[in-house]
Formats: sequence, structure tokens, C-alpha cells
Amino acid sequence: MAVLRRAVQTTVAASTGFYLCLYGLDQPVAALYSLFAAIALGPLSPFAGTGRQRAAVVLRALPFGLVLVAIGTALAASTWAAVAGMLVLGFLLGFAPVGGPRSAGVAPGLQLFYILACFPPYAPQTLPARLAGAALGALLLAAADAFLFPEAPAPSYRARLADALETAAEAVTSHVPGERLREQGARLRLSKVPQSDRPTGPGREDRALGQAGSATRRLLEGLTYLPPPADRAAPDSSACAALLARIAELCASAATALRSGGKAPSAAPLEAAAEHIQAERIRLTAPPRRPDIAVLRQQSAALDLATAAWVTVIALGIAERRAPRPPAAGDVFWYATLSAPELWARRIEANLTRRSVWFQNAVRVALGLAVARLVAGTLDLAHGFWVLLAVLTLGRTTVGATWGAVRQAVIGNLAGAVAAGALLLTLGQRSEVYAALLVPAMLLAFLLGPLLGIAYAQGLFTCLVALVFAQVSPVNWQLSAVRLLDVVTGSVIGLLCGLLAWPAGGHREIRRTMADLLRECGALLPPTADLLTDPAPPRSSLPTLPLLHRLRLAEAAYAQYRNEPRADQEHAPADWHAVLIVAHQVLMGTHRLQRFDLRMCECGLAEPVLVDLDDWLTGIDRQLERIAASVTARPG
Repeated sequence: MAVLRRAVQTTVAASTGFYLCLYGLDQPVAALYSLFAAIALGPLSPFAGTGRQRAAVVLRALPFGLVLVAIGTALAASTWAAVAGMLVLGFLLGFAPVGGPRSAGVAPGLQLFYILACFPPYAPQTLPARLAGAALGALLLAAADAFLFPEAPAPSYRARLADALETAAEAVTSHVPGERLREQGARLRLSKVPQSDRPTGPGREDRALGQAGSATRRLLEGLTYLPPPADRAAPDSSACAALLARIAELCASAATALRSGGKAPSAAPLEAAAEHIQAERIRLTAPPRRPDIAVLRQQSAALDLATAAWVTVIALGIAERRAPRPPAAGDVFWYATLSAPELWARRIEANLTRRSVWFQNAVRVALGLAVARLVAGTLDLAHGFWVLLAVLTLGRTTVGATWGAVRQAVIGNLAGAVAAGALLLTLGQRSEVYAALLVPAMLLAFLLGPLLGIAYAQGLFTCLVALVFAQVSPVNWQLSAVRLLDVVTGSVIGLLCGLLAWPAGGHREIRRTMADLLRECGALLPPTADLLTDPAPPRSSLPTLPLLHRLRLAEAAYAQYRNEPRADQEHAPADWHAVLIVAHQVLMGTHRLQRFDLRMCECGLAEPVLVDLDDWLTGIDRQLERIAASVTARPG
């Protein structure tokens, strides 16, 4: 149903603008740009969301698209100028995923605005018609998305958070099945959230909501191991009960604030209850008492839940732009006091490295498009923009996946070229027949292409292109042969770029990023041991920012890896998600030690015990280093 809705919306927008400009205003240039603008921001821009959300994205992208049309029109004067512009703009738009799912989804479509305008003939006098046509096509698409067959909105990420926090509050005070808790946690996984609602942007609100979701998932997972209220009796039950009560109140208040749009609750009562447990732990472990391990474990479990709830509520306060406490160096809320430009700069700088899959993809796309523009301009290929369109739409993150897409595309284009050539030979220059066939052909292409795969999409699009250009200018059967040649040329260029630039994609990069992540986790253990065992540790916070940086790179590599065809089916695939969980546990564990826990030396433990603890943590550091080395040593 969703594919049919999108096909109808795109068909209505593209055909309306094309017919209006060509037959109503006698502006063939504006007609072409109106049609391709609707296609660029429709089928070529796979961003999800409700109709109104997509319309908003299209309207925000339109000014950038018009600027790209103007730049392409100016640089079409020279092949080398157009190639240089393609290299720069191709990288910038290919790097757009650093800005979140919306910018990532619309980036391929924006590429087409420049690609279409940067080809000969150099005709700056047509710029007003080009801009008017592109604007009309985008506006018609936005209107169709917003008002034609509107769909009901899916639950927002804030609503999912509210549901999860209400379940957490209920689980603290009464028994909730573990399956229900895990189900609520799974709903917060980004892979389960619609692309348009994923809080993955570089801004403060997205960072805070993402952090709140991660902490809430940790809270729900911890609650699955919490005994029912009747089984929680212990010598220190009053302290733990008070802390659990504060957790339940905080979760319920946070859920109410998320639903009503009010202020996030204060975490002060939770902090006071945590400090009370700390004092209780010192009393229970002070000499000559012997520490009750069962009691300490119960307190630790309660403090772990408190940490997750505390992080959630502080992050929600940051998301609603309340003035947060100034973060310490290395604090997990390091982003709270930075401005939007600073946060964007941090995100861009962190990914300007060859270890970032976003950087790799941007380089691959920019090189492929620049080479394709150079080949099309040097060989003076007719309709050379199809060469670049093939590179843009058929390129994948691995050379194997690219070859699979190219093989299907060539087969589909060959069949489409034969059908289009036969149609042009049969009908000749009867433009009224082409006009009548355009709408059903467009609807079939936009409907069957996504449903049946690349071969059908390319074949049907070849027929669609023939119907469009047959109305704009006199054509013959050779038009379909030209498109086939251009698609094959672009496919070869895309394959070569994929072969030379990171051919294994996320499959190879995930090993390096996960190994680096494990090393950063190990690097945090020695200072953690010092914090636990040193009677007078330094007051500076533990260095968590390097771990956060590696964690973001690893998460991006893992997301790409999950979307790539599996090349290691004969071997048991590594559980990379478990590595991410370990990193999150290390990160939150170090933060909890700084906020809610006491040093082991304050418990009155003997010196040999402290030495053994220090040696144990150091041993884990060495083990993580060995695992990281083995990960990178295995074949990709």
C-alpha cells in the first residue's frame, strides 16, 4: 500500500508539472526540469515518514536544489569545470549522512539537480526556465505528499520513550514479565524506528533523545533481572526500597512530561537516595564487620538501575533545552553546553577519517561521478547525464553488491531498450500518443520498480525516458540504444570505483572499527582501577570521549554492515552487536563510578584484595587487546 501511495503521488506531481509546462506554457526546458525534480526528490530520495514529514523535507531541500541547478548551469561552460564541481559537490552530498537520516535520504536526489544542469549545451539564458521548472516539480511533489492519500503518523520516538518509561515504572513496583520489558526495549532500537524519527542527527536534541533511548533500554534490561517486590527482602531493604521508589517516580514523571510536552523531572531525589545507599554501604562494610556480598550485590543492582534512570532524565532535560549542569571533561553529557554549529563541526571532524564508512562512501561516490562526467564530456556522449545517473543509482558499498545491481540493470535496460525502440519505430512522431501513454507508464515504473527489483525498474524507466523525450523533441529508435550505452558506461565506471575504493565496504571496516573500540574500552580499565583502589585518586574525570568517538564510528560501520549482503555465510558471523553492548557497559560503568558509587578502599577492604582487584582489571585490559588483535588478524 505504501509503494502504491508513493507511486501515485510521484506520478501526479511529475506528470502535472510536465504537461503544464510543455503543453500549457510551451516551455520544454521547464517541463523536463519539473519532471526530473519530482523524480529526484521522490523515487531517488528514499527518505521515510508520513506525507507531511516528506513534504517538509522536500521544501527544505528545494533551495539547495535550486542553487545546485544554478551552479551546474554555470559550470557547463567547460568539461573540466563541470568535473571539478561534480567532485566537490559529489563528496559533500555523499557525506550528507553525517547530518542524520533526512539529509541522507534526500542527498541522492539533490545530486540529480546538479547532474542534469552541468551537461551541454551551455545555455545560461535557460536558467530562469530551469529554476522555475525545478521549483514547480518540487512544490507539486510536496503538495502531493501532504494532501494526496495522507497516511496516519507512526508513534514518534518520544511516544516510544514514554511507553518504555511507563513500563519501567510499573516493573519497579509490581511484577512485569521479562518478555514485555524486552519488547519495549526493542521498540527503541533505531532499526525498529521509522527513518524519519531516528534521533541520529548531530544537534543537541537528537543526541539527547538518542542517549535517553539507550539508557532506557539499559534500564529495561536491568529490570528483567529485578526480583519481584515480595522477594526483595534484605538487611538493607529500606535503602534499596527508597532508591527503587525514586526510580519509579522519576520514570513515571518523565513519561508524563514526554506526553504533555512539559519539563523533565528533577533528578535530585534520585541522587539523594543514591547517596543514602552509599552511606549505608560504608556502614555495612566498616571494620570489624565483614561485607555481606548478597547485600552489596543488591545495592549494586539498584545503583545500576539508578544510573540508567538518572542518565535518561538528564538527557531529556537537555533535549527540551533546559540549562543543564556544566559537564566535566570526558562527561557523557559533553554536548549539552555546545552550540549547534559546534556540534555539527564535531560530527563532521569526527568522520573526516578513512575509518568512517560515511567518509568512504562519500569518496567513492564523488570519484565515480567525477570520472563519469569526464568520460561523458570527453567522448561527447549524447544524453551523457544517464552515465552519471547509472553511477549514482547502481553504486553500492561493496563491489560484489555493485556487480549484482549492474548485472540486473543491464538486463533490464536491454529489455527496455528493445521495447522502447519498437515503440518509437511503430509510432514515429505522434506526440499525442506518447502524451497519453506517459501517465500509465510512469505509474507502472514507480510501482513495479520498487516491488520487482532493479531489472524491472531500469527497463521501465528506459521506456519512460523514451516517452518523455519523444514529446520534447523529434527522436528515433536510436534513443533507446543511446541510453543502453550510457547505462553500461556508467555501470563500468561504478564497478571500477567500487573495486578500487574500499571494495569490501562495511564487511572489512567493521573489523577495524570494532578492534579500535575494544582497545579504547581496555584503555579505560587502568584509570578505573585507580579510581576504585587509590585512597586519593585525581579529581579529573575518566577519559571517555575517545571511547565515545570510536563507538560512533563502530555504530555507523555496524549499520552499514547489516545492510550489506553477507559474504561470510560459510562461517559463523561474529556477534558485533555484543561488542557494542560491551562498549556501552564500559562507558556507563565508568560514569556510574564517578557519580553514584564509592571507592573500594572506603569499604575497609584489605590491601591484598585491592591489589588483586587492580590486577584483575589490568588482566581484562590485556584480554581486550588480544581480542582486538585477533579481530583484525582474521581475513575480511
